[in-house]
Amino acid sequence: MHTQYLDYNDGDTKLEAYVAYQDTDTQKPLVLVSHDWSGRREFACKAAERIAEMGYVGFALDMYGKGVFGADGDVELNSSLMNPLASDRHRIRQRINAALGAGRNLPQVDATRVAAMGYCFGGMCVLELARSGADVLGVVSIHGIFSPGDVANDNIKSKVLCLHGHDDPMVPPEQVLAFETEMTEAGVDWQIHAYGGTMHAFTNPAANNPDFGTVYNEVAQHRAYQSLSNFLEEIFQQ
Repeated sequence: MHTQYLDYNDGDTKLEAYVAYQDTDTQKPLVLVSHDWSGRREFACKAAERIAEMGYVGFALDMYGKGVFGADGDVELNSSLMNPLASDRHRIRQRINAALGAGRNLPQVDATRVAAMGYCFGGMCVLELARSGADVLGVVSIHGIFSPGDVANDNIKSKVLCLHGHDDPMVPPEQVLAFETEMTEAGVDWQIHAYGGTMHAFTNPAANNPDFGTVYNEVAQHRAYQSLSNFLEEIFQQ
């Protein structure tokens, strides 16, 4: 497997992606990986490597800026990094579209076959990528935040898959229903897989704070990654 760090920019902000791919003589589909609220740390980089093992190019993007990271369990620090973006959906859309442009320009990427996936805050980001009307085949939110901002949706072109813990206190059932209604009214090909007895951050083995609502669930993780694999295979083989 080849891995590398890649500098790119959103306006005056320098960002740093982590790219992973297998040896290949042909261009491969690209999957952007949008990190959780702690930044583009090991968890996101390992997800990019997982994507590479599936036969695609994994691109762990950077929403915060080169060298800007939170920390596991540091709610105050992570919130201070996430909240300015979460409250400014224009900025989220601009920043994740900058990653899309950088990823598409990689020589090993087939620019016509692109998807994006994201964890927690990163799920919000990839849903905003879809809402921006970006020309991507699909987006996958993994225990992501569904609530829209105050920015109007563009023509959503991508298929949407959400992998959701039913007991996630950060995405209550009424928010799920509102999102389903939003996607249906927009004419989107959408899916939500809800896992019973499952809370937020269920794919992260470091998540173990039931009072906060973040708990790892190995069974839900396995089911989610199987669904992710099926979804990517579907959209890339069309």
